[in-house]
Amino acid sequence: MTINTPPPNVDTAQGASAGGSNVTGAHVMAQALARHGVTQIFGQSLPSALILAAPHYGIRQVGYRTENGGAAMADAYARISGQVPVVTAQNGPAATLLVPGLAEAMKASIPMVAIVQDVHRKFTDRNAFQEMDHFALFSGVSKWVRRVADVDRIDDYVDMAFTAAASGRGGPAVLMVPVDVLDERPELSPDAPRRQADLGRFPLDRMGADPARVAEAAALLAGAERPVVIAGGGVHASGAVAELGALQEMGLPVATTVMGKGAVAETHPLSLGVVGYFMAPGSRSSHHRALIEEADVVLLIGNRTNQNGTDSWQLYPRNARFIHIDIDGGEIGRSYEALRLKGDAKLTLSALTEALAGQDRGTIDARRPDLEARIAEGRRAHEAEVDTLIDWDASPIRPERLMRDLDQVMPDTAIAVADASYASIWIANGLTARRAGQRFLTPRGLAGLGWGLPFAIGAKAARPDAPVICLTGDGGFGHVWGELETARRMQLPVVVIVLNNQILGYQKHAELSLFGDHTDVVHFTAVDHAAIARAVGCEGVRVERPEDFLPALEEAMGKQSVTVIDVVTEERAHPPITSFQGKDALDY
Repeated sequence: MTINTPPPNVDTAQGASAGGSNVTGAHVMAQALARHGVTQIFGQSLPSALILAAPHYGIRQVGYRTENGGAAMADAYARISGQVPVVTAQNGPAATLLVPGLAEAMKASIPMVAIVQDVHRKFTDRNAFQEMDHFALFSGVSKWVRRVADVDRIDDYVDMAFTAAASGRGGPAVLMVPVDVLDERPELSPDAPRRQADLGRFPLDRMGADPARVAEAAALLAGAERPVVIAGGGVHASGAVAELGALQEMGLPVATTVMGKGAVAETHPLSLGVVGYFMAPGSRSSHHRALIEEADVVLLIGNRTNQNGTDSWQLYPRNARFIHIDIDGGEIGRSYEALRLKGDAKLTLSALTEALAGQDRGTIDARRPDLEARIAEGRRAHEAEVDTLIDWDASPIRPERLMRDLDQVMPDTAIAVADASYASIWIANGLTARRAGQRFLTPRGLAGLGWGLPFAIGAKAARPDAPVICLTGDGGFGHVWGELETARRMQLPVVVIVLNNQILGYQKHAELSLFGDHTDVVHFTAVDHAAIARAVGCEGVRVERPEDFLPALEEAMGKQSVTVIDVVTEERAHPPITSFQGKDALDY
């Protein structure tokens, strides 16, 4: 048994074991979590024994209302803090509600540990209350699923869970804990070795790519006439922002995916902005599309080359040479045959920049003045174009107006959070990353609705001093209204902007685009989301005129309270999605 003695204030009402110790499996587990740097658990009082023990080890509970919201909070907490978070739930229906959040984290490569209470060991396979096959339940949405059945193995299994979550490509690890294991008292040995390992940060083990391949990649970039870099979310996960910036300073233009937004400052003269499936007229990067399509060498970093990020695999030039840096070798070459640089982005980018410094970069240096001028002209063309496309003073309000106002006042220390669907695009396309490392959180793993508000709560829990602004549609917000009370109760003030257009926008517009007609459930009846906010003790403001939004926003950002700004928006407004371009059915 390897366990430290608990602090003197640990007490239980269940008596003492032989030798007078009142330590239980719950204390062993709480102490193991604290050893890995855990200070907050996203939970709902279950497993109760663990939650009761946790405060003795400096761990507080952030009490969610629904398990799917709790998993999303843990996800955002991980993305902002770099710490492996813990979310807990009871067996049965509560466990099933963790699945959507774990699935998002799995696809987005976000590590977390889910601790799920299981039935008493004596009742296993006897149809105990809410018993089910949790191994089958979690097998498709996690990297690792185990059940600890011995109180003396708790430390072992907790360490395995954190190692699985944070090693290689990040993702969820699930640890099932029978309720009686947490109540059981271990036999404490005063001579037992004490564990010291802290496995709670990620990436856990950094490994660089093969030096020979790094050298080959540097030579390929140096000899390219039109190289381009496309950075994905792996840059943020690896903490490789500075290394990417050093590479950009050597003269390489950098674009990002939606999850990679903020990896470089979008004000940099060699930044192309976010590229992917919304590069139609009105997109910030629409006039930079040719720079991607004309590239002869494409460097991908932490990029899944998924459908949205590649505009259905039509954006990247097929005749280009590809170099792909990724911690997951299975992602390299999945869609584009590439020079394989399997390794951590931070270490590999550092090695690549060093190798490139030793190359003759005459071609890159000679191209830079014209390239910067071309990028600057693209930005000017966008500004002129968008004024012809958008009525900034329209009522109902255009979402682009809201993003323009938000972009003017949001400090670069703020965290912008979006729900799935249109909200993610409005954030990615409408806000400016003014410094490298600025964070924009969007659920792009599976892009399920309802993640916006819980993402904001998790981000605020990770960085309490940072302003957190969440953008969500009324469809997504309807999934998670109850978590407003969580934010208020846990004293995690966030600003929530609801785009209230009374439709499922993406659904309706996609149906019109594809079929020229839409299903009837895309329309909602009127809902006053500001009134809902006030009903749970939060601030609620309703905005119906464009000139009223900025004052309401500035007031909300100046308060230390949860605020919902319910904005009546134009239902026909849609982001510059490439596949929507030229579809007459959308001009209704």
